[in-house]
Amino acid sequence: MAVAIAVTRERREGETRCAVTPETVKKLIALGASVTVEAGTGVGAAIPDSEYTDAGASVKPDTRAVLEGADLVLKVRGPTAQEVSAMKPGAVVVAMLDAYREKDTVAAMAGANVTAFAMEFVPRITRAQVMDALSSQANLAGYRAVIEGAYAYGKGFPMMMTAAGTVAPAKVFIMGVGVAGLQAIATARRLGAVVTATDVRPATKEQVESLGAKFLAVEDDEFRNAQTAGGYAKPMSEEYQAKQAALTGEHIKKQDIVITTALIPGRAAPVLVSAEQVASMKPGSVLIDLAVEAGGNVAGSKAGEVVTTANGVSIVGYTNLPGRIASDASALYAKNLVAFTGLLIKDGALAVDLEDEILKASVVTHGGAVVHEGVRG
Repeated sequence: MAVAIAVTRERREGETRCAVTPETVKKLIALGASVTVEAGTGVGAAIPDSEYTDAGASVKPDTRAVLEGADLVLKVRGPTAQEVSAMKPGAVVVAMLDAYREKDTVAAMAGANVTAFAMEFVPRITRAQVMDALSSQANLAGYRAVIEGAYAYGKGFPMMMTAAGTVAPAKVFIMGVGVAGLQAIATARRLGAVVTATDVRPATKEQVESLGAKFLAVEDDEFRNAQTAGGYAKPMSEEYQAKQAALTGEHIKKQDIVITTALIPGRAAPVLVSAEQVASMKPGSVLIDLAVEAGGNVAGSKAGEVVTTANGVSIVGYTNLPGRIASDASALYAKNLVAFTGLLIKDGALAVDLEDEILKASVVTHGGAVVHEGVRG
């Protein structure tokens, strides 16, 4: 009997992405699964129900009908309590759970004896690159951050020479050079801005310069050892943060657009731009805070809002930037899910091997308990 895969409509506020596309429905069926999709699942990504039907999926209007008997549930964000209550014991959920913060959702899934995998915990190893949803979505977030910055900024990005005079290029500063930061650098450069960037990880300097931007950092011994084996930034000492803040503070004063992207897994986002630094910026300047949902990198940023300060600086705190490009974001995420699902379905049957290094790293609940050490703690 085919593995029954269910995909429900996303119910988290502001979530426009979807977990499957017609293209990936076909790939899931080829794995030996049947796919049932809730009506309206693809609306935010401009995918009508008829395209899912044409791809071989069954479309049902009722959430419980979709989830009834489902072996595997694929979602963008974690399920609601009502969705969890409709799942059978032993069902498997794969989603971006935001497991460190969504503790109630995690507890509900454990209580319902649902095995849940968090796509944000997929390890950054070569074998798992095609499943790396954080990177696929961060790429789009970095791109969109520049577009939002250009929209909020009241001037042009490139240098323009006209008979009436020359328009100076915008100065863009990227703080945090992960996947999102690198894409932001590339996008700002393509638009013609003068770009600088900073990060606590020394390996990023070469990457920044390869994209035609200038690297800015206090390059001391702590900086040279500020990266984990997994490629993430380590928390920096207060002394280093003070030195880096002084350097960047002077730089920020001269910038037109500042984009912050710094996140530390399982912790609140570090504050990179203080209230004093915001106050030092020129009227009309723009800050884009990509970490606003994790507490924010910019003092005064508010999730889902654009704040205009007393000195005329705009602090953009849009959440879910990939969701502002829902069609492309859904297409990339759905492909990540297909690759991950390939680990769960063997010979047309659901076979969850928690000894597999990818599944072991990303499982959050199993057997009625929270099993991920970082989330459980």
